[in-house]
Amino acid sequence: MPVPLFATSLDPYQDRIAERLTAVAASGRYILGPEVTGFESELAEYLGVGHAVGVGNGTDALTIALRALGVKAGTEVIVPSFTFYASVEAVLNAGALPIFADVDPATMNVTPATVQDKLTDDTAAVMPVHLFGNPAPVDDLLGLGVPVLEDAAQAIGARRGGRRVGSLGHAATFSFFPSKNLGGLGDGGAIVTNDEEVADRARRLRFHGSTDKVTYTEVGYNSRLDELQAAVLRLLLPELDGWNDARRAAACAYEEAGIRQYAEPQAVDVQDEAVYHLYVVRADDADALQKRLEAAGIGARGYYRTPVHLQPALAGLGGERIELPGTMEVARTHLALPMGTQLSRAQVEAVVAACASGST
Repeated sequence: MPVPLFATSLDPYQDRIAERLTAVAASGRYILGPEVTGFESELAEYLGVGHAVGVGNGTDALTIALRALGVKAGTEVIVPSFTFYASVEAVLNAGALPIFADVDPATMNVTPATVQDKLTDDTAAVMPVHLFGNPAPVDDLLGLGVPVLEDAAQAIGARRGGRRVGSLGHAATFSFFPSKNLGGLGDGGAIVTNDEEVADRARRLRFHGSTDKVTYTEVGYNSRLDELQAAVLRLLLPELDGWNDARRAAACAYEEAGIRQYAEPQAVDVQDEAVYHLYVVRADDADALQKRLEAAGIGARGYYRTPVHLQPALAGLGGERIELPGTMEVARTHLALPMGTQLSRAQVEAVVAACASGST
C-alpha cells in the first residue's frame, strides 16, 4: 500500500477558500487590513496571549522577535543545532551570535541542563524549538533568568502543562508555511507575546521601523502578513484542534501497531500534548529503514542529517570543534514516517509492516 509522507489535503475547503479570496480581492484592502487585524485577534485568543503580530514568514518572525526582545549585535542567543536552518539564520540576521545547546536524543529538544551549560554574561536570549510539534521545557528554562523566545513554527496548538505553546515564554513565533499544521497558501508568520512593549516594537519593525509612514525610529523590515493569507488562515484556524486530534490519533495508531518493535518514537513528556507536525522515530539503521520503506512506496525522510552547526555557511562558528553528542546521535538516527490529518489506520499498519519486513 503506497503511503505518502504528508497525508493532508485542503480539498474540502477549496470552495470556501475561493470565496474568501474573491472577497478580499474585491475589497481593495490588501496590506494590513481587516483580515490581518481579525486573524491577529483570533490567534491571540486561541493561544491565550495578549498580542499577535502578523509578519511575512516564520523566519522574519524570529528575527523581528529577537530584536523586539532587545537582542543586540554582539550578544549571544542559545539555540539548538538540531533544528531547521532558519532558527539559527534568524539569530545571525538579528546581529547576534548563535551558541549551540545540545538536545536530549529522546525528546529531540534542549533541556535546562544543556542550556545552562552555555550561559554566559553575554547571553541575551534562549530560543528553544518545539521540534516536530513536541513542546520544549520552556517553564524550566524561564528559571535561568534570561528572556525565552519560543520557536513554535512546528507546534501550533500543542500544550505544556495545559497551556498552549506560544504562551509559555516571553514571546513566541509561528510559521504558516503550507506544510505546517496551520498552513496558508504561501508564506506567512506571526509573533505573539503578553508584553505590550515587545508587541509594539514588533509592529514597528515589520513596517520599516515606523508606525505612521512618516517617522522612522529604527531600521526595520518590510515583512507583513498580507490580507489574502490572513483571510485563509481565519477560515482554517477553527479546524486546527480537530486536525491536531487526528494527528494524535495517528500517533496512537503507530503505538498500537507495534512501531516500538522497530524504532523508538520521539518521547513526549507526560505533561505535554504534542501535535505531531511530523512523526519522527529513531533507529540505528535509519538510512536502511528509509530505503526499505521507499521501496515499498512509503514516504520517509531524515530531516536534519547535517545539524546546523556543521552547515557550510556557518563553518566559522566552530563546526566540528563544538561537542554536541546528543545532537549528533539524533541527527544520525532520526527518521520521519508518514503523518497527517488523513492518515488512516490501515496506512499506519502498512508502514509498520514495511518496517517489520526488513527486521531480523
